[in-house]
Amino acid sequence: MKPDIELHRVYDHADVAPGRYRVLVDRLWPRGVRREDLVYDAWPKDLAPSPELRRWFGHRPDRWAEFHQRYASELGGDAQRQELSALLRDAGGRPITLLYGAKDPDHNHALVLRDALLRAARHSS
Repeated sequence: MKPDIELHRVYDHADVAPGRYRVLVDRLWPRGVRREDLVYDAWPKDLAPSPELRRWFGHRPDRWAEFHQRYASELGGDAQRQELSALLRDAGGRPITLLYGAKDPDHNHALVLRDALLRAARHSS
């Protein structure tokens, strides 16, 4: 079964429907957000892009294609594949919301992570 995975900016997380499994997908805590104000169920920091890749990308749309490829490659490692499976298992069949801090909804790592989760779900069924 294909999981229901949607993306929301951390700053708009109040719009997330109740009952969803909320996953903070940034390696660093989002700026300007108090910890007690963000509702989330999991924070798998190791699934975020490596610090080197994150710094190299710098949210530059002209680097998006290469970033997408490099991050997808990072997510293909054994440890990351196990983390992806664990996240899906921990969601327990609930719809998943990936919470991210980036400003650009069309060029951010949560998009790549959603694709990796959907692939992991296909391979586990």
